[in-house]
Amino acid sequence: MAAPYACPVTIHPDHPFMPPTGDRDPLRRLRGRMPAPVTVWASGVDADRTGLTVSSLIVANGHPAHVLGVIDGDSDWWGSAPEAVVVNLMGEQHRFLADAFAGTAPAPGGPFRLGSWTDTAWGPALEDSAGWLGVRLLEETREVGWGLLVEGVVERVEVGEADALIHLRGRYE
Repeated sequence: MAAPYACPVTIHPDHPFMPPTGDRDPLRRLRGRMPAPVTVWASGVDADRTGLTVSSLIVANGHPAHVLGVIDGDSDWWGSAPEAVVVNLMGEQHRFLADAFAGTAPAPGGPFRLGSWTDTAWGPALEDSAGWLGVRLLEETREVGWGLLVEGVVERVEVGEADALIHLRGRYE
């Protein structure tokens, strides 16, 4: 029995969804050349856990230290209105997990089933991460670009054994 329609398959050397070179956003291209750590910001407990992959962040040392992140204000994580968060620094072995929290990879039953997590006073901490921060979020946010600038005070620091996963030019390094 013949298929109801025919769909030709072609192989192209370029990414099928990439705009032509002259139409690409130069700021996005430059930003893509800046290595960024891959983190999962996680909050909640048990069935109320939620998280989001974030690479736009900075840790500012001081007494107290602060974390600033650019967060998608429309994300489910931000919609849960967290007061505290664990900023989990992903390791090399967490590529798929980072994609699951970004919503670009499947996670039947939710992405928290893809790793071993420990509940803390700030939220879920990934047990084999490259490290994590326990952060109390400040109430003030403001729009920056297409995201929200979220700031928090670092209350705890845990350093893991794994090397950090880096995002560079659209790929993990």
